[in-house]
Amino acid sequence: MERTAELPTSSAAIFRRRLFGPGLFLALALIAAAAPLIVERQDVLNLLFLIFLYMSLGQSWNILAGFAGQINLGHAAFFGAGALISRTLWITGTPIALAMLAGSAAAVAFALVIGVPTFRLRGVYFSIGTLGVAEVMRITIANLYPGVTALPAELIANYSLAPRYELALALALATGLSARLLLRSRLGLGMLAVREDEDAAEATGVRAFPHKVLALVVSSFFAGLAGGTFAFYHLSYYPELVFSPSWTFDAVLITFVGGLGTLVGPVIGAVFYVVVREQLAVTWVQGYQEIFGVLFIVAVLVLPGGLVEVWGRMRALRRA
Repeated sequence: MERTAELPTSSAAIFRRRLFGPGLFLALALIAAAAPLIVERQDVLNLLFLIFLYMSLGQSWNILAGFAGQINLGHAAFFGAGALISRTLWITGTPIALAMLAGSAAAVAFALVIGVPTFRLRGVYFSIGTLGVAEVMRITIANLYPGVTALPAELIANYSLAPRYELALALALATGLSARLLLRSRLGLGMLAVREDEDAAEATGVRAFPHKVLALVVSSFFAGLAGGTFAFYHLSYYPELVFSPSWTFDAVLITFVGGLGTLVGPVIGAVFYVVVREQLAVTWVQGYQEIFGVLFIVAVLVLPGGLVEVWGRMRALRRA
């Protein structure tokens, strides 16, 4: 499958520069931040919250898979570790900011424990290895925490969607900005070299293992923060839910549909995913997941470069 590199002459870079310039980006961020003040409908805020959460989730997966070329199918383990630790600390009295930092640190620690051994595997073996470890983690958590984790009565009484929304927005902005800074750095260029050809990168002096570990650390850190945001948002859920493989596959779907290896791809993919999924869930209560799966397959087959590729094709048609 073709991946669009973030180079100045690429269609993805032109798309981002013309449609997502600094001025427009700042204006959209300010409007989004003011949404709780101007939007009265809670369902709209909830939809936006989910979009921002999935932007962070998709971008965190994109950093490891799109930039460094490591297709991780155990991303849910990092998301779940962040959610579990954040939730546990928060409901026992720790401020949510500190709880989320602890959760993301736990996600990074777990990522390093499983990442160092599995990085010795390549290709599909690495993907299968990470998926297996994540499933072991999910089953273990289900056995250790079989009950529902619910917020105490005092937290429920003071529950408000607005701060959750602002947190999700801030996380989406932080994840996107960090990915941009990383991609434009020498370390980011090293990751791209490893992605394209690990052996060739090693031959030119780019050490593959440290670059892959760095990508894993950054990816798991933001996945842990996304998990903490989810834990802060939900009133109650089964702990094993946050370790479900669906969190991994959602991140994969968002990134591939938007554009793997691009900065704007997970943003577009998250909007597409959440809006289409919610619409299908309302229209087709039964079987909407199957319909969405078919749409995903068609989108990947028709646009292997993601929705970002549409911009390049439109430019090509205009020149013809």
